[in-house]
Amino acid sequence: MEPPRRKASFLASMKAVFWSFFGVRKRRDYEDDAVNLNPVQVIVAALLGVAILIGVLLFLVKMAVSQ
Repeated sequence: MEPPRRKASFLASMKAVFWSFFGVRKRRDYEDDAVNLNPVQVIVAALLGVAILIGVLLFLVKMAVSQ
Protein backbone atom coordinates (compact mmCIF):
# COMPACT_ATOMS: atom_id res chain seq x y z
CA MET A 1 0.00 0.00 0.00
CA GLU A 2 1.10 3.52 -0.74
CA PRO A 3 1.23 6.13 2.01
CA PRO A 4 -1.68 8.58 1.91
CA ARG A 5 -1.17 11.50 -0.43
CA ARG A 6 -0.83 14.90 1.19
CA LYS A 7 -3.30 17.33 -0.37
CA ALA A 8 -3.03 20.56 1.63
CA SER A 9 -1.62 23.70 0.02
CA PHE A 10 1.37 25.74 1.13
CA LEU A 11 -1.05 28.38 2.41
CA ALA A 12 -2.60 25.76 4.71
CA SER A 13 0.89 24.97 5.99
CA MET A 14 1.52 28.67 6.66
CA LYS A 15 -1.78 28.91 8.53
CA ALA A 16 -0.93 25.90 10.70
CA VAL A 17 2.51 27.33 11.50
CA PHE A 18 1.00 30.75 12.28
CA TRP A 19 -1.42 29.25 14.79
CA SER A 20 1.29 27.05 16.27
CA PHE A 21 3.37 30.15 17.08
CA PHE A 22 0.53 31.21 19.36
CA GLY A 23 -0.04 27.71 20.72
CA VAL A 24 -3.73 27.87 19.84
CA ARG A 25 -5.09 24.92 17.89
CA LYS A 26 -8.25 22.89 18.12
CA ARG A 27 -7.78 19.15 18.40
CA ARG A 28 -9.83 18.55 15.25
CA ASP A 29 -7.69 21.02 13.27
CA TYR A 30 -4.51 19.43 14.60
CA GLU A 31 -5.69 15.99 13.50
CA ASP A 32 -6.61 17.31 10.05
CA ASP A 33 -3.18 18.91 9.75
CA ALA A 34 -1.44 15.68 10.72
CA VAL A 35 -3.24 13.87 7.90
CA ASN A 36 -3.18 16.51 5.16
CA LEU A 37 -0.05 18.62 5.55
CA ASN A 38 3.18 17.84 3.77
CA PRO A 39 6.06 17.79 6.30
CA VAL A 40 8.46 19.49 3.87
CA GLN A 41 5.99 22.33 3.34
CA VAL A 42 5.56 22.70 7.10
CA ILE A 43 9.33 22.98 7.61
CA VAL A 44 9.65 25.60 4.86
CA ALA A 45 6.64 27.49 6.24
CA ALA A 46 8.14 27.42 9.75
CA LEU A 47 11.48 28.79 8.52
CA LEU A 48 9.68 31.50 6.59
CA GLY A 49 7.54 32.31 9.62
CA VAL A 50 10.59 32.58 11.87
CA ALA A 51 12.31 34.87 9.36
CA ILE A 52 9.24 37.13 9.24
CA LEU A 53 8.96 37.16 13.03
CA ILE A 54 12.63 38.10 13.44
CA GLY A 55 12.28 40.80 10.78
CA VAL A 56 9.26 42.33 12.52
CA LEU A 57 11.00 42.24 15.91
CA LEU A 58 14.13 43.88 14.50
CA PHE A 59 12.00 46.57 12.86
CA LEU A 60 10.15 47.28 16.10
CA VAL A 61 13.38 47.48 18.09
CA LYS A 62 14.91 49.80 15.50
CA MET A 63 11.85 52.05 15.64
CA ALA A 64 11.88 52.09 19.45
CA VAL A 65 15.60 52.88 19.68
CA SER A 66 15.52 55.63 17.03
CA GLN A 67 12.93 57.62 18.97
